[in-house]
Amino acid sequence: MFKAELSDPNILKTSFEAISSIVDEVQIQTNSEGLKLDALDRGHVTFIHLELKASVFDQFLCDKDEKINIDTDELMKVLRRSKSDDRVLISLDENNLILVFEGRAKRRFKIRLIDIEYEPPTPPEVEYPTEFEIPFSLLKDSIQDIDIFSDKIAFSVDSEKFKISAAGEFGDAKIEYIHGEKVGDSVKSIYSLDKIREMLKADRFSDIATIKLGENMPLTLKLKMVTEDGELSFLLAPRMEEE
Repeated sequence: MFKAELSDPNILKTSFEAISSIVDEVQIQTNSEGLKLDALDRGHVTFIHLELKASVFDQFLCDKDEKINIDTDELMKVLRRSKSDDRVLISLDENNLILVFEGRAKRRFKIRLIDIEYEPPTPPEVEYPTEFEIPFSLLKDSIQDIDIFSDKIAFSVDSEKFKISAAGEFGDAKIEYIHGEKVGDSVKSIYSLDKIREMLKADRFSDIATIKLGENMPLTLKLKMVTEDGELSFLLAPRMEEE
């Protein structure tokens, strides 16, 4: 049996807003400790990891391990119907994921589970020379600034500043942020702006983003709840080209 209650629907809504823009289908794994998923997009460019511990939920019951195979677009259609003050009740029957939103009215949705042969992907082990934090809102605003000129974006960091830049046919833009952390190496990598934009749809998961960078290396962007009961992270392959 699997049942869960959540007083804040935005936790699921903001997570799957990003996830559904990257992958079409996922396998959500549940056990007594909580739920998690690992997914890789079809182009093998973006890896996603979501983990929500049982303590995130007001009530969480899972007396046997479950694998919930679901279409992310269909799930997101339902989650978008939730109100910010709704209580979310989640359960399973034989072929469906059931979501109930309790607010001014009680609304019940069944999402049919899908048949997929699925082996959860394992992310590559990457040793990074740099790691630092940045306010999520500042990162999102910076990406929107860069969006004016180019479809690719450069992330670079040195001992003082984190820099985001882009250059296109009609102009260029650069944003600098003094990170105030111990960063010894100076590194730079270029990424697809579209892929970054997909990740930033999870804008209500955490106020702080942890970024890991290396020279022409994958980007790791990690969002963690203040309580450390939930984590949403992305690993994005770099664009191997000169800016």
